[in-house]
Amino acid sequence: MKIDNYVPKNKRKEVSDKRIKNLKLMSKVAILTSSLMYIAYIPEIMQNLSGNPVSPIQPFVATINATLWTLYGWFKTYRDWPLVISNVPGVIFGLVTLVTIFIH
Repeated sequence: MKIDNYVPKNKRKEVSDKRIKNLKLMSKVAILTSSLMYIAYIPEIMQNLSGNPVSPIQPFVATINATLWTLYGWFKTYRDWPLVISNVPGVIFGLVTLVTIFIH
């Protein structure tokens, strides 16, 4: 079972410029939407700081999820930058949310 995206040079397929352009656009949109999803933690952080802490379950699981995807994208043979970039905000905002739940 192959667990990475490495393909030997002699087995690589030709990829059209249109497909590359579409994939680059899709990766930028995915980075934007993923970042917005994690930035949506700001109201929860504000609520935590105002003395009304939210449940820690969702930010905890989201932090683990974002961390795992970030590490996966980082350690692939060829770093998957859209995957890394789109999940780093999840690690940051998830951790901040968790910290503010317990320290408010």
